[in-house]
Amino acid sequence: MPHVVHVYKDTWPPVVGGIERCISWMAEGLVRDHGYEVTVLVNARSRTTREREHDGARIIEVGEWGRAFSAPLSPAFPLAMRRLKADIWHFHLPNPTGDVSWLMARPKGAVVATYHSDIVRQRWALAAYQPFLNAFLRRCDVIMPTSPRLIESSPTLQHFRDRCVPVPLGMPLAKYERTAEAAARAREVKRAHKGFPLLVFVGVLRYYKGLQFLISALRGLPHVHAVLIGDGPEREGLGNLARELGVDDRVSFTGFLDDEQMIAHLHAADVYVLPSHLSAEAYGLSQIEAMAAGLPVVCCDLPTGVPFVNVHGETGLVVLPASDTALAEAIAELLSNQSRRLRMAEAAWRRAHEEFSVDRMISRLVDVYAGLKKR
Repeated sequence: MPHVVHVYKDTWPPVVGGIERCISWMAEGLVRDHGYEVTVLVNARSRTTREREHDGARIIEVGEWGRAFSAPLSPAFPLAMRRLKADIWHFHLPNPTGDVSWLMARPKGAVVATYHSDIVRQRWALAAYQPFLNAFLRRCDVIMPTSPRLIESSPTLQHFRDRCVPVPLGMPLAKYERTAEAAARAREVKRAHKGFPLLVFVGVLRYYKGLQFLISALRGLPHVHAVLIGDGPEREGLGNLARELGVDDRVSFTGFLDDEQMIAHLHAADVYVLPSHLSAEAYGLSQIEAMAAGLPVVCCDLPTGVPFVNVHGETGLVVLPASDTALAEAIAELLSNQSRRLRMAEAAWRRAHEEFSVDRMISRLVDVYAGLKKR
């Protein structure tokens, strides 16, 4: 079977992130279920290059000097790439270190790229990087946006539509099923919140998550409690905002929870809310977790894969970004109409399992790989 090299800047474990987790699931599934040889080429977050194995895949972590604008500075990266022999190079973008290294090393093998998102935060640096990105994309055999919506909204992908094949991301879903034990844990969570309507968010508390709008929305949602699972740089500011708005008694910051407790909160909740208001939220894997647990979702209408995952009026509601009023109205609508909320919950569960399982993602990926032989 072919040797596939996945290229990104970090890997999970240890780095927790949506792209890192998806690469790990892809690598594990390709090795276990399809017999591929898989190498994951990433950076080390230190000056020392090291190798290890994880779930049957070889992990090469190349030393770096540091990072600038989130991109690893690693002169050894193109050298490491040149030493590897691969049938398929699978890049995960954005990652300037990876694609610029490929342009320097030009290793043999077909080239595909999962296009997770445009560069959003460092737009001013994009002007200098764009020619290199375009040169790399011109040499890709297939570009795989994570949703059809991204092809339409991305200024970069507009120039490469003819080689775009959407491959939505997926994840393992079995652990989100409502077992008797999970239901018992969910009842404990519900009792802890005195049976009040419960909203849940799961993720790193970052600037683009829009959690300030969710906290502000609680002013128009009396008796509704919000549980924010996770931690991050916005934690202190969000806590201060909750106190200033007088809703701190209805906002719980749990920090990161283990899977058992996180899933218990999903099963206890009435609505999952992903209030991300900026395009740095490229997909929203946490929506799939919630949908697999049987929750309707409220998210924002971003030009990314977020509203592709959560279909407005079917699996939840999609609202105007950066609007506490829009969030409050959508949440209130779902909480006040139990029959509609339950219909959406069922549709969410069904869509998660039909479209976003890890097996579905890998099947689509293998189809792309197989098609490369015909090129």
